[in-house]
Amino acid sequence: MMIGMTERHIEELERRRDELRSQLATIREMRQGSLVGRYRRCGKPSCHCAHEKERAHGPSWSLTRAMEGKTITRIIPAEAVEKTREQIAEYHKFRELTRELIEINERLCDGLLKSGTERSEGAKKGASKKSSRTKSPPKSRR
Repeated sequence: MMIGMTERHIEELERRRDELRSQLATIREMRQGSLVGRYRRCGKPSCHCAHEKERAHGPSWSLTRAMEGKTITRIIPAEAVEKTREQIAEYHKFRELTRELIEINERLCDGLLKSGTERSEGAKKGASKKSSRTKSPPKSRR
């Protein structure tokens, strides 16, 4: 599938990779998890919520996420719900951008390998390469 990848195709992949990097740089505050509004009945027999047809108390907002195999729950104040939704949306945007960046880099690396082209950032075509061997210091003559 990647055999015979053209220079133009490689350049397109590099351009898309650079676009994704730029978009990642615009990511603002983010957090992962699910925001849930819950309604609860307090259990007091004289409260309005005790009647089945009445509305329960709430919503009370909580953010849940998995961390090291456990579910972590944080209570979110009502005034922070909209900001939390924005942060969760930024996290989803981050995940999508990184997924695509990884996919583009995989295709780019495969294409460069198959085309026999070597590229690295900052390196120019035809630049000399340094020797990988280190030289030992000269011996003193006493």
